[in-house]
Amino acid sequence: MRATPRLLRAVASLPPSRASSISFIGLGRMGSEMAYNLFSRTLAESGGSARFVVCDARQVVSESFVANFEKQFPGSRVDVVSCPEEALVASQTVVTMLPSSPHVRNVYLESGGIVPALLSLPQEAVQSTLCIDSTTLDVEVARAVAQDISMTGAKIVDAPVSGGVTGAKAGTLSFLVGGTQGAFDSAKPTLSNMGKKIIHCGPSGSGLAAKICNNLVLGVHQIVVAEAMLLGQKLGLGAQVLASVINSSTGACWASSVNNPVPGSIPDKSPPCERDFEGGFATSLMLKDMGLAKDIANSAKTPLPLGSAAEQIYSDVIQHDPDLANKDFSSVYRYLRLANNQTQ
Repeated sequence: MRATPRLLRAVASLPPSRASSISFIGLGRMGSEMAYNLFSRTLAESGGSARFVVCDARQVVSESFVANFEKQFPGSRVDVVSCPEEALVASQTVVTMLPSSPHVRNVYLESGGIVPALLSLPQEAVQSTLCIDSTTLDVEVARAVAQDISMTGAKIVDAPVSGGVTGAKAGTLSFLVGGTQGAFDSAKPTLSNMGKKIIHCGPSGSGLAAKICNNLVLGVHQIVVAEAMLLGQKLGLGAQVLASVINSSTGACWASSVNNPVPGSIPDKSPPCERDFEGGFATSLMLKDMGLAKDIANSAKTPLPLGSAAEQIYSDVIQHDPDLANKDFSSVYRYLRLANNQTQ
């Protein structure tokens, strides 16, 4: 993890605004909404003095985010950098929201990453640095990254989220946080500008363990809601009537009350099914999360009969219709509906 010449030049003149700057790395569906809320709320709290930095593997995405933000908040300053080490040098607080474990390893550990940058900073700057990783990834990878960060003297928390793209946009996410009490206390003000509930789950990796268990439940729920909605309609029930019954009865769950997969079933909401399943939590990401649950369950020697079955169904969805990989995972309803029709 050798420092690059570019990094050494940057470290030689740390920006005076570093203490009042926040960097956000990863501007996907979730990350862009989270960064928007974080920056806008922090800007208001600082009276306009806060500075921000964005970094994404796709430069055009960063530039589009900046153009939109600065249009909404004239006079604000959001800089684009090309690699994580530049984001770390520019800001005392760095938030990452990445697709999966390999991306986290790359951003934190490899050349041009956060840990090499920390190793080149003055110790005073290192000790004032806070990293917040909101990626849903393998628990052991997260703990290994956290150990490397902590060994430099910086602080880090794993802070995966619950609430989906809708919650990210509304700023009502729940953050499930793993890390030391001191790191949690340092991260809480930043997390509060992106979410509503901030829950300290325990030491490093605990936030991810909680998120994986939550998404295990969610992944199974979404499939059985799709099955129930298909069965009910086959028995002559209207989708709106059936959803109303489920949502006010013992079958009530988020997968039905907010993310119901049948258009028109929840008229007071706007679930992804109303937009051809666009704009939600991608099926490929749910498949990844079900795989994480299975892997950690195997390590813990805990059986997951429903989780394993659900993982196979999401895999079948994508294999049967690759276009659904990037659609909201409630599109499992479309797959099951087609399978239902083929059996008639």
